[in-house]
Amino acid sequence: MKGQATPYLTFNGNAREALEYYKEVFEGEILNLQTFGDADYPTPPEADNRIMHAQFRKDDLFFMASDSFSDGDVQIGNNISLVLEFESEDEIQRVYDRLSNKGTVLMELQDTFWGAKYAKVKDAFGTVWDLNMTKA
Repeated sequence: MKGQATPYLTFNGNAREALEYYKEVFEGEILNLQTFGDADYPTPPEADNRIMHAQFRKDDLFFMASDSFSDGDVQIGNNISLVLEFESEDEIQRVYDRLSNKGTVLMELQDTFWGAKYAKVKDAFGTVWDLNMTKA
């Protein structure tokens, strides 16, 4: 694995507003902002202006953020996950298998349109993990 676990915040359609707020509070910058409408991914038209993915950085403070597809999907307690970046397919497969063994698969390990192998798993203790391996 590369680096540390990265917090990923999910919002109910107000990720842009939240990111602008954090930008002001922490005097940081919003990076790599992409909407669902920008992506080559099938989503409902009403989600086109929602944030699919963005990053926030201020010095050593770094997190990622997005909106859900629709209002009400996100509630306090299910609005944060931890992202792990992997360097090999063997490693991401091994961690995916172990987490999903007693956990709940939220998105199967698969190749994605953004050029990565990715999965989302809730472990046996309720922690949600985003597993990502960017392909060369």
